Amino acid sequence: MKQLAVLGATGSIGDSTLAIIRKHPEKFKVFALSGHNNATKLIRLALEFRPAVVCVTSESAYPEVQQGLTASGIEVTMGHEALNQLVNESVVDMVVAGIVGNAGMSSVMAAVDAGKTLLLANKESIVSAGELVMPRAREKGARIIPLDSEHNAIYQCLGTSYQVGERPVGVASITLTASGGPFWEKPLAEFASITPEQAVAHPRWDMGAKISVDSATLMNKGLEVIEAHWLFNMPETEIGVMVHPQSIIHSMVNYLDGSVLAQLGDPDMQIPISFGLGLGQRITNNASFLDLLSVGQLQFTAADDHKFPCLDLARQAIRHGGTAAAILNAANEVTVKAFLNHQIGFLQIPEMNDKILNSLPIEAVESMAQLSELDRRVRVLTQQLIKQAN
Repeated sequence: MKQLAVLGATGSIGDSTLAIIRKHPEKFKVFALSGHNNATKLIRLALEFRPAVVCVTSESAYPEVQQGLTASGIEVTMGHEALNQLVNESVVDMVVAGIVGNAGMSSVMAAVDAGKTLLLANKESIVSAGELVMPRAREKGARIIPLDSEHNAIYQCLGTSYQVGERPVGVASITLTASGGPFWEKPLAEFASITPEQAVAHPRWDMGAKISVDSATLMNKGLEVIEAHWLFNMPETEIGVMVHPQSIIHSMVNYLDGSVLAQLGDPDMQIPISFGLGLGQRITNNASFLDLLSVGQLQFTAADDHKFPCLDLARQAIRHGGTAAAILNAANEVTVKAFLNHQIGFLQIPEMNDKILNSLPIEAVESMAQLSELDRRVRVLTQQLIKQAN
C-alpha cells in the first residue's frame, strides 16, 4: 500500500486524486492533506480520509481547521515550512503536487530533495525553476510523473521504462495538442475588442479565469512547451503545437521510423492522475470511456504564432534560457490580472509580456530565493508598465 501526501487537496487536482483513491482503498493510504483557504472542505476531507497530518497554508484558515479537527486526533500544522517538512516524512511514498502557482514551488523542491515519487501538477515549478528541479531530481533519485494531460500523454506514449528528464530514445519530436480556446477562428482584426467575459468563456470547459485567458492567448500552451522542454529534455525546435478543438488526442510522440503514437481519451483529469498513481499500471477511475463514433471526426489546425504571439514568446524564453521563463511567467500573471480587471486590452497582454521579457537581463538560475526575488521585481515592473499605458 502506497502512502500519499496530497498537496492542494481542496482544488481540482485534489478532487480527482481523492476520487481515485476512494476506488482503491487497498492500494492507497492518505498520510497527509494540505489546503489553503477552504477550511470547511479541508476538515470534511480530513474526517473522511483520516490522514496523520493536515497542513494549512493560510494563517487565517488555520484556527478553524484546528478547531474542527480537535477531537479527531489528526495533527494540524501551518505554513509552507511545515508543508515542506511533511513531504520529507520517510513514510510518504508519493507526493501529489496540486498546489497552484508559485505557492507550490517550495514543496515541489522539498519533495525532489527528499527523493520522492512526485506526481506533478504544479506548472510554475518547471516553467520557472526547471533548471533547478530537473538536475536535482536526477541527483536525488526523485521520480517525476507529469499530471498535465498533455505531458502525461507524452509520458504514456514513451513507455513504462522511460524516466522523465531523459532525452527519449528513438524520438524525432513531440506534438502538444491545444483546444485553441474561444478565438482560434476569430479574425485578428477583431482581437482589440475582446472582453474578459468573452475570454473566460472557453468553448469546452469551465475553468478558472486566469487559465481561461491563458488558453485564449495560447500562453497556456506556450508554458506547456517550456515544461515539455525540461520534462523530456528536448529543444523547442522538436516540440510542436497543433490546434485540435475536440481535445480527444492529448498529445503525440513522433518516432524516428515514421511511427506516431498518440494518447486518446475523454478530457478528464482522472485519466492522467490514475496512470500516475498506478506508476504506469492501469487502474480504474470514474472517467467515461471514449466513444469515437459519437465524436465523429477529429480536426487539426496549425497553431498561428501571428495571431497568438504568446506561444512564440514562450519559445523565445527557452532560447534565452536562464531566468527568461520565470520573467515571462510572472509578467503574464500580472497582465492577465490587469486584463480581467479591464485595465488593459486583450492585445496588450502579449505586447507587455514581450516588453518585460526583452527588457530585463537574463541570469543563470541559481536558487529559489533568487527566483522569488525576481518574481517580485517583475511584478512591480509590469504593474508600472500597465500604469504608464493608462
